[in-house]
Amino acid sequence: MSDDKTLNLLNDLVAAAIKGGADAADAVTVEATSRGVSWREGKLEDVEGSEGEDIGLRVFFGKKQAMVSTSDRRPQALKALVERTLDMARAVPEDEYCGLAPEEALHKGPMAELDLYDDTDVSADRLAELAAEAEDAALAVQGVTTTPGAGASASSWAIALVTSHGFAGSYRGSSFSVSIAAVAGEGTAMERDYDMSNKRFFADLEKASEVGRSAGERAVKRLGAKQMKSGSLPIVFDPRVSRTMIGHFSGAITGTSIARGTSFLKDAMDTEVFAPGVQIVDDPFIKRGLSSRLFDGEGVAVKKMNIVEDGRLTSWLQNSASARQLGLEVTGHASRGTSSAPGISTSNFYMAPGEMSPAELMADIKDGIYVTELIGMGVNPVTGDYSRGAAGFRIENGVLTTPVSEITIAGNLKTMFKHLVPASDLEFRYGSNAPTVRIDGMMVAGA
Repeated sequence: MSDDKTLNLLNDLVAAAIKGGADAADAVTVEATSRGVSWREGKLEDVEGSEGEDIGLRVFFGKKQAMVSTSDRRPQALKALVERTLDMARAVPEDEYCGLAPEEALHKGPMAELDLYDDTDVSADRLAELAAEAEDAALAVQGVTTTPGAGASASSWAIALVTSHGFAGSYRGSSFSVSIAAVAGEGTAMERDYDMSNKRFFADLEKASEVGRSAGERAVKRLGAKQMKSGSLPIVFDPRVSRTMIGHFSGAITGTSIARGTSFLKDAMDTEVFAPGVQIVDDPFIKRGLSSRLFDGEGVAVKKMNIVEDGRLTSWLQNSASARQLGLEVTGHASRGTSSAPGISTSNFYMAPGEMSPAELMADIKDGIYVTELIGMGVNPVTGDYSRGAAGFRIENGVLTTPVSEITIAGNLKTMFKHLVPASDLEFRYGSNAPTVRIDGMMVAGA
């Protein structure tokens, strides 16, 4: 369905809800298509494809709201959608914080040009070629014995939103990926690692052969992994895992967590959460960014924000419901599905790079660990207590030496954040990104 036809359909749904007695309403559609292949041991293992559209309607009677969705665009189905949603909204209990976003906060004017959609049609055969190329490159690395499989995918989506108080907007996005895991060694001495590339535009994908070679080399480097003795050591996190730190941080500063009192940072506003000099940014306007967006899930205007400025926490992440509950302003972080009330999510969330290279960051470490993999989810969002399985390499006299595994690293996120030092090697490979980071004084449980 074209963007204009979709917006007209949503306008009609909202108008029907208002005519049916609702005080306010909004309607959203999410269209998505995807195609993916799995390749293993020189053969095509699986081809998957999907295509669908979901339509959601939300209506309000005072402080009552209800949401209903359908994938059926026939007139009689849409009429039933409106009637069902109105009936549900009349019957549910009141929610004093529900409602549309403030009208003055809505996006107005032209949409930004962010280059988020590539209409390149990548066939299943071409995806299979990429996956095969990645597997061949991984197996060509000396020491690699097998691959659990390679994959490649192409997907696109479109979102459109209309509200009864004046917002109407839509935009499209696309994503292309190639990924592979590789296994090195044999028997009980096997080690596994992976690599992947994920881009908005097909032409921007890293070469499949480079992704495969990288996965193979990573796996081989982990051969001969040893355990370590327990103790308090400096930990350096590879960018693949350092980004989990800002993931824990973003979860702790959502308005819903703060309003419920379920965040270890609930009392941290306008205080130094990180060390001086650390900056964490949320930027929805990065061209071809994997999490860029033109407006949030309630139609609110988005903006680039320094969430942490010189170590200090400057803002919670708010949708309209949490903003009302906390008595604050919306921040443009509402996320949206078709069958539930808006949630909260970041856009391109990243930690700004520091001044030292990773080598300089490690130079004075006599004994420490460079972590390349984290295992398990041992993080308490209420207390900030942190304990996760880890693997990587030992740091001795400032350089990486032997691989290590079967260790646990532990601390508390409040303390970890304040001791965190970022390196200069930030790359935008995911929706959330961080450079290499160092945290001193973490507890290591080993042999």
